[in-house]
Order: sequence, then structure tokens, then C-alpha cells
Amino acid sequence: MRINLMQISALAICLIVEGGPFKSTPPVVFGRPQGDVNEQTTFRKSFMNTQVNPGTDFYEYAVGNWVKEARIPDIYPSWGTFLQLTDENYNALRKILETAEKHSKSPKGSVEQQIGDFYYSGMDTSKIERLGYEPIVPELEKIKSIKTRSDFYKVLADIHLAYSNAVFAFFAGPDNKNSSMNIAQLHQAGLGLPDRDYYLKDDPRSKEIREKYLPFIARMFRLAGTDSANAEKNASTVMAIETRLAKASMDRVERRDPKKTYNKMTLRKLVTLAPNFDWNEYFQYMGVSKPGDINVAQPKFFEEVSAMMKDVPLKDWKVYLEWNVIRHSAPYLSKPFEEENFSFYGKVLYGLKAMQPRWKRVLGTINGSLGMALGKLYVKEYFPPEAKKRALKIVLSLQNALKNRIENLDWMGESTKREALKKLAAIQIKIGYPDKWRDYRKLKIDRDSYFNNVQRASIFNSKFELSKIGKRVDRTEWEMTPQTVNAYYDPSKNEIVFPAAILQPPFFDPQADDATNYGAMGAVIGHEMTHGFDDQGRQFDARGNMRDWWTKSDEEKFNERAEKIVNQFNAYVPIDSLHINGKLTEGENIADLGGLNVALDAFKKTKEYVEGKEIDGFTPLQRFFLSWANVWKDKQRKESAMLRLQTDPHSPARYRVNGPLSNIPDFWFAFGVKPGDPMRRPDSELVKIW
Repeated sequence: MRINLMQISALAICLIVEGGPFKSTPPVVFGRPQGDVNEQTTFRKSFMNTQVNPGTDFYEYAVGNWVKEARIPDIYPSWGTFLQLTDENYNALRKILETAEKHSKSPKGSVEQQIGDFYYSGMDTSKIERLGYEPIVPELEKIKSIKTRSDFYKVLADIHLAYSNAVFAFFAGPDNKNSSMNIAQLHQAGLGLPDRDYYLKDDPRSKEIREKYLPFIARMFRLAGTDSANAEKNASTVMAIETRLAKASMDRVERRDPKKTYNKMTLRKLVTLAPNFDWNEYFQYMGVSKPGDINVAQPKFFEEVSAMMKDVPLKDWKVYLEWNVIRHSAPYLSKPFEEENFSFYGKVLYGLKAMQPRWKRVLGTINGSLGMALGKLYVKEYFPPEAKKRALKIVLSLQNALKNRIENLDWMGESTKREALKKLAAIQIKIGYPDKWRDYRKLKIDRDSYFNNVQRASIFNSKFELSKIGKRVDRTEWEMTPQTVNAYYDPSKNEIVFPAAILQPPFFDPQADDATNYGAMGAVIGHEMTHGFDDQGRQFDARGNMRDWWTKSDEEKFNERAEKIVNQFNAYVPIDSLHINGKLTEGENIADLGGLNVALDAFKKTKEYVEGKEIDGFTPLQRFFLSWANVWKDKQRKESAMLRLQTDPHSPARYRVNGPLSNIPDFWFAFGVKPGDPMRRPDSELVKIW
């Protein structure tokens, strides 16, 4: 079961394709020994292309030579700051895993025993190859034996707990209007392609993906013992069901609107909405016999699911369930399954040239299954406590800077300002790692079977999440592991979270000048704070409840200003004729601009800024903006870039630099940008929000 985190606004989506479908980047750690600086992540003048005028294309000026010289490793869809840190820290993760693996006598249930045995089982390729697809035969046989609708619901529940979100997703999440309580959540899901539009659009890339997806499904069925004729029929059946689900699904822009995805109802109302699906029986099999109120995020989707339960023959549903088991198990089975799975999800979708080495793939699985257990060891070994104190100091200075900016907004009325300041003051700050670690002792992990370990971990984690339904939200819980190079804002908790792993160069360096730290980590902190006031975050109050605390006039003024940033990014064309989707990326673009402005205000209060001394020929103000560009060094494969333009709420790296900076007068001053230059937006189009 995958947990839906749609509301959480992360700094970046950084993908490492591991052969499995759409896995997010395996979390990474603060693994560099102190004093060991990676020159590829630390800014260097050699990254710059000084032949380019900074007023024409600042990204090219700041990191153009790096982009030109960088080579994307065959195993990755892109290469840049985030993936460099990921790759660099993998070696630290590997050492911990290999050390734990060697200690085969660690106490049962200890973190060392669990991750050591898990790693051993994943690296035991001779046994994995010998078993072939034998590990999934019992589940496939169970599907084949389905005779009644009741059988179907039981097997669907098994798949939701152990494999995937087939048909739809069911999980626990905060009630948007009562954020202190978790309620049951039903969301659209069930697709094998990364977005609904790939089933529906007729552009060349979507057609190509569909044309390659169909024979891929057939090949996977053949690997699992289906004859060729039936494998092709099965592929058509799967495509028909997934296409119908796609047609009923909300697009990504609609799903960004928390009002549209908040439809709380009783079980009785759900039964009325989707009467052909036996919800009572399904919930019983999921171990949640009394779910209470349920948020049905996309009601029209579940109306269609109900219609499909009546229209689609049981034999076709069985084929669809088989497909979900096969494709979600493939990364943990023998080599033919891994390679076939990679041929589509790695090569076709992301343009990868090669699979990651075995140890990295297994590491990613363990991170996804036992992330907090692994995080506890990494924090103990690699995270210096003083880094947390230094980061908190910057966070508090940013918080004060945003307070001053809100107080001085000329477009917002006093009553809305009071609410905004109240929300800002209430933001919960989490840095480094959780105060309370999750307990995995009841999860059985051994050296016998990699596949069984994956399954048990999936069931364990699914039941852990479902157990939250009807209970109070644990505000100490983290949604990212400490070893993740990222950060996030959660509107339902009104919190900003900075895992340990992001507190390293180029984001944060205790030895660096203030300009470097404020232009990187300062802007990241400001970015997450601003998410509390972007087009989504502004709809939640200080307690994390979705509530309208804006006057009508102030809301209209906000929307007018936000529309300018939507129009600005809609006009950018990163690849061929493909535009950025300004509505999909609206929240991230607002947060980038706001974060830079807030960080800049805080930086101006430092002694370094006031003294104005140059370093390497650059003023403090220039180094601030160069540091921001350095964070977003990135080079994408075309396939990956095209996919992310359609699915990622973040703009491509070049535009995360050039876009916000073209709205900042201090940037114009720092680099002598003149009216009419591409990096200086006309006054009539200038975006000023926070």
C-alpha cells in the first residue's frame, strides 16, 4: 500500500528509477565525513559560463559550463546536486548495511539484525534466481481461484496490504477540517502508467508510451507462465481497465485544489455513491470494520469504479489483479523479471541506459521498508548535533524576516495579516531527525527470502498506517526519513521539516560564508515557509485546518498576483514545443520566489552583507544568487524531462533559477540587469506576492 502525500510540499522530486514502477528516490544520508568536501556539489567558478550575460540567462551564466561538461550516469534519469548527494551518500549507507550483514548474531528484532538480514537476503542472488517467480505463485493461484465478488474483495484487500494500490488507494490521513484527527481516505489510483494523460492524450510521446506499454504487459505475463495468445489478450484487458480508470481520474491540477479533494462522508453515503462495490466487506478484509467518516477525494472516480464492478466481468478483474501482483513484484524476483520491468519503467519512460548495481537496488528497497530504523543508525553515526543548532538559528532568522514582510505588505488588509502572522508564529520546526523513533521490533525479517521480507514489511507498514484511522494525529511523526536530501511543508500540521541529509553542502556548510548559506539553505527554508502561504497552503490556518481566513478583497488580490506567476511559467518552453504547466507548478514557483525574498531579507541583516567584502571577485549579494543557482545544477535525459513536465509540480531547474530571479530588483542591481533584458520582467508583469 502506498501512502498518499499529495498535500505535502517537498522541495524537489528527485527520481532514481530502480527497475520498479515510479519509485521515489531512496532516502540518502548525511554521510560525508566532516571536512571531506565534494567539489562537484560545492560551488566553483569553473562551473560558470562567463561568456553569457547574466541579464540574458543567469542559469547559463552561473552553471553553464557545469551543464555542458556534466555526464549523466547510465543508471540515472538525470544528474545534478540532489542526485550527486544521493550517489555520494549511498556509499555511507552501504557501509552500514554491510557491517550489519556481517553481524549475523545481532539480537532478534534489533535494527542491526533487521537491516543486516534484509540486505543479506536481497544480495543472495543465487537463491533469488533459483526461485524465479515461485514467490508470487500462491498469490496468482489465489487470484485464479476467485469465484465470487466476496473472493474478489478479499484478494483485493490482500493486494492493497502487500502489493499495490490496485483500483484505488485506501489509507489514513488528517481530516482537513479537523486536523487533529486521522480519518479514512479513499483516493483514485490503479494505473500502471505514471499519469492519467498518458492513456488519454494523442501527442506523439503519449502514443509511443502506450504502444510500448501493451507488449510489455504481455511479455511480463509470459514470464509468469501465461502462453503467448492469452498474454496478449491479458494485456488488452489490463489496458482497457486502466484506460477506463484514467478517464474517471482527476488531472494533477485539479488534485492540487484541497477543496475539490475534500469530500467527507459517512459509510452509508459512500455506499449510496458507489453501490456496486461492497464497502462493508472490503473494509472488513482490510481490518477496518468501522472506518467512521471517510474522505472520498474523487467522488466521480468512485462512481465509475462502482459502474465497472457491474460492467467488467470477474474474469477481467482477475487478469487486472494478476497484473498488479506481477508488476509490483518484478523488482524482487529473478533477473528476467527485473530486466523486463526495467526495459519499460527505466528505459522507455526515463531513457536510462543501465540498471543500478544490485546493492543500490536492495538499499533502496530497505530504505523504503525500514527507513526510520536505518535513519536512526545514520543519525547516530553521521549527523553532528551542532549542525542542528546552526540550522535552527537560520530558520528563526528567516521566520522573523517573513514576519516583517507580512507586516509590510501593501496589498493585504489588517485582519488577514493578523491571521497570517498567527499562522507563521505557530509553524512547527523540525530539524535533523525525530524526537521519537518508530518501533519495528514486531516486524519479522530474516535471511531466508528477500521477497518474503519485502511482503512482510509492506503488510507491516500498511497496517501501521491503517491503525491511525479514528485516532489523533501524532504531530511528532515525520513524513521523510532523516537520510533524505529534501525538505517539506505539511499544511495539516503547519510544520516545516528539514531532514539531516539536507544540512550539508551545497545547501548548508558551517564553514561557508553567509551569502552561500543564505542563498542555498536560507532560500530552502524560506521556500518551505512560503508554502504555508501559497495557493494551497493559504487555505489552511495556524492549526492546520482548511478554513477561509482571508477577506474577499485580500483573496482576490492574492489570486491576481498568483495569476501573474502562472502566466510567467506557462510561457516557458523547456523542450521542443512543450510548455511548463503554470497551474501545476504554481505552488512551487510561489515558494521559490517567496523563499528567495525572505532569505535575502534575513541575509541583509548579517555582518557580511553590511561590510560588503568581495570573495573571489563577487560581492555578497552576487554570491547569494550564485549559491541559489548552484543548488539547482541539473541535467536531464529528454525522456525524463518530458515525463516530469507532465507529472512534476516543480518547474525544471533552469526556470527555478531564472523565473524567480527575474522578479527580484536586488538581483537586477547585483548583476547590472537593464530594463528590456530577459532576466528583468517588465513592471506590468512583475510578480510580487510575499
